[in-house]
Amino acid sequence: MENNSISERVFMSIFVFISLLFFSGLAAFFTLLMGEMHYIALIFAIAFVLFITYVFNAFHLFKKKKGKLVFFIVAFAAIGITSIKPIEVGYTKLLATVDSEVDIYDYMPFSKDSKAATLSEPSTFTMKENLPRIDGATALYPLYSAIAQATYPEKEYDLHSSEIIVTTTPNAYTNLFEGKVDMIFVAAPSKSQLNRAESLGLDLKLTPIGREAFVFFVNKKNDIEGLSSEQLKGIYSGEITNWNEVGGGNDSIRAFQRPEDSGSQSALQSFMGETPIMEAPTDDIASAMGGIISEVSQYKNFKNAIGYTFRFYSTEMVQNNKIKLLEIDGVAPTKENIRNNSYPIASEFYIVTAGSKNPNVEKLIDWIVSPQGQELVEKAGYVPVND
Repeated sequence: MENNSISERVFMSIFVFISLLFFSGLAAFFTLLMGEMHYIALIFAIAFVLFITYVFNAFHLFKKKKGKLVFFIVAFAAIGITSIKPIEVGYTKLLATVDSEVDIYDYMPFSKDSKAATLSEPSTFTMKENLPRIDGATALYPLYSAIAQATYPEKEYDLHSSEIIVTTTPNAYTNLFEGKVDMIFVAAPSKSQLNRAESLGLDLKLTPIGREAFVFFVNKKNDIEGLSSEQLKGIYSGEITNWNEVGGGNDSIRAFQRPEDSGSQSALQSFMGETPIMEAPTDDIASAMGGIISEVSQYKNFKNAIGYTFRFYSTEMVQNNKIKLLEIDGVAPTKENIRNNSYPIASEFYIVTAGSKNPNVEKLIDWIVSPQGQELVEKAGYVPVND
């Protein structure tokens, strides 16, 4: 009788084990598809704890003090160890970032309560047809949205499927090369973007329409208020690895980068010149196909982090009070210092075209560099190229 009872309990234990393995595997699969691979170990740990709970209960092991002690040690170790990564990821997600906090819908042209800048008088140039298709960098969308609001007919301009879209710098260049848009508002092209344009037989025309500061920022609690250009190059070449080497606390530097061909990464490459940039830190991310890919680890506001972007994006759009912009060579990245050329890492941004046949493209560009267009550049929060 006892043997039969033990056999039944063993059989049920095997059944419970297989069931838990199946459902935890299913949960792990969907977790992987959602890109939350850091939960997978915890899922199987919970299944394991549920299984040993059943076994200890079925074989009356909880009646013994030693059995209880073994169970709690094993369960605590399994759950505790596999919870470390999810807790770490959860903490990281709570940290302030720059790139994920901007609601570009706030700047849509003609939308109710739009933050897009407006002129004090009607535009001297408007269009009703042959509207140029525009794309560009997220950091410049408030500007070209304001331009569209001043010169395009009033209607809804969907961010993804209208004449005025925003897909980020790398995608904007791709859309221009493929003829999907007529003009893009971006930073200067990277070497690879120039090479691609050349291979396609495209003649890029870059028209400067404003100036912007390339800025570096750190956690607000960082003691560092500014760095020299040489110190920044040392950090991003991997030569300087601890904040105490530049007057800060004794803490390793986490120097975040941006994806290749993004506007700010191209700006970093331009700033670094002949100094080689160290390999970017990466995050392992689950792809939609269930595989694991490595992507550039973008800025997270750890206390020892440093990142970079453009002034308007960080100060006007994000308004993040948990980061601070650094002075470079003793000069703060203000509009005044960009205007008077004292800030050392200021550069022009452009309208880039590739031979569009739309008759209004050149007319619109001429208006943007005119006094009224440059007034709108100023009102949108940028520094005009023609003061």
